[in-house]
Amino acid sequence: MGDDRDEADDDVLDAADESRTGRRRFGRGVMGSAARRRLQSLSFNRIFPNMITLLALCAGLTAIRYGLNGQWDRAAVAVVFAGMLDGVDGRVARMLRSTSKFGAELDSLADAISFGVAPAMMMYLWVMHDAGGIGWALCLLHCVCAVLRLARFNTMVGQPDLPPWAHNYFTGVPSPGGAGIAILPLILWLYSGSEIFHSPVVVGAFLLASSVLMVSRVPIYSGKHVRLKPQWVLPLMILIGAIAAFLVTDPWATLSLVGIVYIGSIPFSVLSFRRLQARDAKTTPPPAPV
Repeated sequence: MGDDRDEADDDVLDAADESRTGRRRFGRGVMGSAARRRLQSLSFNRIFPNMITLLALCAGLTAIRYGLNGQWDRAAVAVVFAGMLDGVDGRVARMLRSTSKFGAELDSLADAISFGVAPAMMMYLWVMHDAGGIGWALCLLHCVCAVLRLARFNTMVGQPDLPPWAHNYFTGVPSPGGAGIAILPLILWLYSGSEIFHSPVVVGAFLLASSVLMVSRVPIYSGKHVRLKPQWVLPLMILIGAIAAFLVTDPWATLSLVGIVYIGSIPFSVLSFRRLQARDAKTTPPPAPV
């Protein structure tokens, strides 16, 4: 009752103001009062996922700053932190039932900077500037392919013709995974100190691989819709705890291992996708003749 009375009072005041001035002012009238009510009633749950996305964006930009200062360890950590936040914001939005088109667009724009621009700038400032124009071209290629990957993902969301099992796979390596592949030579160099990973040839090969994988049609297991059996919950929690402990004690060795395992899992993901695709083709009846 109180809300209805307040709304009526707002409309009366707006109408009176219009009659006095003879023209509608910006933010006044029924539309203006409705917009003010929406802003006043916006809950924290609605903006919390967007705050996580903005933190990921800030982490990506901070990685560029550390790269300009030659602080490569902090730059790598900033990109990894941005990837961790990016993996959380969408799930938090779904848990809080606060998904929105604004959040989806904001997430794509933040990913383009954090996983497209930031890794490209880092690799160029680190070693690819020694390769001249070719080094800059490979860095640009990574950035362009990351943006194309995000644009393709946005246009493929909600496709009705996909079988249910296909939602467990990404089409191409996602942009955070592509950024991880691009900076993997830096992480391996921080771990081992070997000059092999400081070579423009090696770094350029990783940049080229990340670019091609992001825009490819290679199916990559996503794990978003995985339902664990009860007996696997405890081992998974132990594994996550062990990874967190190793990240604290020996971060570069752990990140190197995670990157190598991720790249090594791509062939298994392709085989799994093809196996499910073949099974689906056998069980699907042929179309009726026209």
